[in-house]
Amino acid sequence: MLTESKIIASSAGKEKYLNPEAKFYQLDIRHQQELEQVFRKGQFEIVNHHAAQIDVRKSVRDPLSDADINICGSLILLEGSLKYKVRKFIFASSGGAVYGEPLYLPVDEDHPIDPGSPYGVSKHTLEHYLHLYSALYGLKYTALRYSNVYGPRQDYSGEAGVIAIFISRMLSNDDLTINGDGEQIRDYIYVDDVVDANVKALGGGDGEILNIGTGRGISVNTVFAKLKAMLGYRKDPLPAPLPQAAPGNYLIVLDPGDGGV
Repeated sequence: MLTESKIIASSAGKEKYLNPEAKFYQLDIRHQQELEQVFRKGQFEIVNHHAAQIDVRKSVRDPLSDADINICGSLILLEGSLKYKVRKFIFASSGGAVYGEPLYLPVDEDHPIDPGSPYGVSKHTLEHYLHLYSALYGLKYTALRYSNVYGPRQDYSGEAGVIAIFISRMLSNDDLTINGDGEQIRDYIYVDDVVDANVKALGGGDGEILNIGTGRGISVNTVFAKLKAMLGYRKDPLPAPLPQAAPGNYLIVLDPGDGGV
């Protein structure tokens, strides 16, 4: 995205992966004075907001902290965007969290909203605020509801990155585990496609909330089989009981409609 903008500022992630042309600010979005300094220095045209508390289980254990970061922190960012005349606000929402238990698949943007976790509530709350800020103050926005994003440099220590976990263990020739029968289906989208959606949102999709997914569900067993063949892994997976799912963490496939913005 560096080719699309004169200044890119990053507030999170791993510093060693930053493009050398990016300006990096390490801060907490809840710290309004520090954030305003960044706005003054940057004179940004667009804010692309991915900063968040993203752990669904943690949001259930500590909903106050989740709301403090994902709602209050995001409001501070919205206020800064207004004050410093940002042209557009792009928001990373969650297709896996805001819809709740799917009534049908693939899930389109008209599916009822029924989040089952504080994390899902916080993401949908920001979508409401974006609509309100657009109506009241004229701030342009696009919200992107991601499915399960995968790709290079993904953290393989968490519970969500099954592709990264499998690749890491296969490359190390370690044993790996598949929980349950392995037929759990998710919508996996490659990170480059997510980047493309964000680039398109720079100049389109104003006032829209869009699914960013493939519309195709793939089982854990299929993911394992494909990676096993590609990497020459010779071990069979170890079976394990299916753990209790995190509240609000649903198996979902998103309907991307006409291809996004």
